[in-house]
Amino acid sequence: MSEASFDFHDMHAHGFVRMATATPRCRTADVAYNCEGIIEQARAAHEQNVDLLLYPELCLSSYAIDDLHLQAALLEAVEQRIETIRAASETMTPVLVIGAPLRRNGRIYNCAVVIAHGEVLGAVPKSYLPNYREFYEKRYFARGNNCRDLWIGVNGAEIPFGTDMIFSATNLPGFTFGIEICEDYWSPNPPGTMAALAGATILLNLSASNITIGKSDERHMLCRASSSRSVCVYAYSASGFGESTTDLSWDGQGMVYELGDLMVESVRFELEPELCVTDIDTRRILNERMRMGTFNDAAEDAGRPEDSFRVVGFDHQYSQGDIGLKRAIRRFPFVPNRKEKLDEDCYEAFNIQVDALARRMKATNPKSLVIGISGGLDSTHALIVAAKACDMLGLPRSTIRAYTMPGFATSDGTKSNAWKLMEAFGTTAEEIDIKPAARQMLEDMHHPFADGEPVHDVTFENVQAGLRTDYLFRLANHHGGFVLGTGDLSELALGWCTYGVGDQMSHYAVNAGVPKTLIQYLIRWCTRTNQFDKHCDAVLEEVLGTEISPELVPAAEDGSIQSTESIIGPYELNDFFLHHTIRWGQSPSHVAFLCWNAWKDAGAGLWPHDFPEAGKNEYDLATIRRWLENFVKRFFQFSQFKRSALPNGPKVSAGGALSPRGDWRAPSDAVADVWLEDLRSKVPDS
Repeated sequence: MSEASFDFHDMHAHGFVRMATATPRCRTADVAYNCEGIIEQARAAHEQNVDLLLYPELCLSSYAIDDLHLQAALLEAVEQRIETIRAASETMTPVLVIGAPLRRNGRIYNCAVVIAHGEVLGAVPKSYLPNYREFYEKRYFARGNNCRDLWIGVNGAEIPFGTDMIFSATNLPGFTFGIEICEDYWSPNPPGTMAALAGATILLNLSASNITIGKSDERHMLCRASSSRSVCVYAYSASGFGESTTDLSWDGQGMVYELGDLMVESVRFELEPELCVTDIDTRRILNERMRMGTFNDAAEDAGRPEDSFRVVGFDHQYSQGDIGLKRAIRRFPFVPNRKEKLDEDCYEAFNIQVDALARRMKATNPKSLVIGISGGLDSTHALIVAAKACDMLGLPRSTIRAYTMPGFATSDGTKSNAWKLMEAFGTTAEEIDIKPAARQMLEDMHHPFADGEPVHDVTFENVQAGLRTDYLFRLANHHGGFVLGTGDLSELALGWCTYGVGDQMSHYAVNAGVPKTLIQYLIRWCTRTNQFDKHCDAVLEEVLGTEISPELVPAAEDGSIQSTESIIGPYELNDFFLHHTIRWGQSPSHVAFLCWNAWKDAGAGLWPHDFPEAGKNEYDLATIRRWLENFVKRFFQFSQFKRSALPNGPKVSAGGALSPRGDWRAPSDAVADVWLEDLRSKVPDS
């Protein structure tokens, strides 16, 4: 798609493909009935603008028919009905991948047949035939594992046949899929792996797996592992109601995983046909493969399968324009979101910081930890991490030397919270008023504020920020300790910190891998899981209810205070931008599309459990575009020099970190023109 024809609201323009798993109506060995069920689901998928539709294994003949697979009448009926399906597909958008037994050279193969827009594109045979416990497939079928560069006759036409094929839309980059059939992904060496290494971003599994206790979990495990290991989307569709229950039962499980994330799954044991629809992000997959050298090394070690696989191309007839986005998008991608593992994930995130700090303390054996306490989120979180680290090492919390340092704009509320925190956590607490020293410095500099003028410029702000850090470093010298940094990942991304002897610097930056939204959530988790006593919890809740502000500029005449988010944008948006930029390398236009779909109304997107306020906000496209442009400028052009000089600090989230020694390495003198051009040319103002 050319840039001139780029339609921001068209998901295909952003590399998305709509796919679905189908559980069609089925009747044992009734080919005509099954054919009708297949076409019925194809029409339903067409109505939902589906691009790729996956059916169960042998869905045309039905699976559990034993020796009936060897009956010529049934096999001839299957071939005839493939023609019926082909003809019906001429006016439909979905590429259909159905299961059918096909004959070739005196053998019967268990096949996946690919049909698109009135054409049978090819047939892929099953490589691994189960012949143990309840399965006897070798009684009927020949293995397809060595079938390469072959053709097969279907209704008088010769079509490509073999396991050496991937199917690719010539007009939608990234829409490329390979195929496995049931047992194939239970094998130690799944054939889909080679298809992925050959370039398939999507792997499909047509399955007739019968259901037994615990087998659903096993399928989830295999699908998740396959999508992670092969850096792809993995879709699975199993036989459902209508298969023979002579000795087995069927649950009709369908699911789609993308890079280890479950995108959608079906309701099992349904009597009625079911479509399981989601939109998958091929750009996310291709970007991950580019940065993951191991994937490309594996392709090289496998003999570069892209050179040995046949690529069956097709011109995809898809629905253009705004068809919505059927995809669950997390509003807070850094925040734990798995309900069943919520406590475990938060415990892990919190204790990554605690463990890292405890190790640094063991290595340096300080007499004290020196920390500035403002009464805001970041210093509060650093304090509770320090308290837990002292507890872990058997040290009294008085080891923490905590200082509150009020300046020209410090409010009574935050100062009160700072004292409550220091006392509640049993620290050695002191107060240093930095205003006299700040006035002296401003006077020495001949700053107009020293002459009584209300000039609150960046110099005025940074004099205060710098003095606080300067005091902390000298206090660390004085008390034989080290300075614990409080700045977080979100501030580092935006450059919202004072460089050098300012809050950008410390001896150990314990919050450097934790974005603002995660800090908010972890503090809340601490209060709700009794990590500390009730007195501590009460103060932490007060901190959570305080507006985020650097408190460097005095309140206005109307009482309004300096608001961080009114200057740099809402942290919930900035953290969203940051995650998709550094973790997945997505372009600003792609990030904007995702963000708009997550935040366009109060009911959109996903937010963490026990985080009710996350559903209150909504942002229109103009607002998202405005703050994303601000993020792009600050992140790519104006703040890398600060990140290049970061102190040590632990990575916490798989979503990424910004250490110049780890996740993010970039020049300090780059320009943001490429990213700004993508944003301005592809994202409308409204």
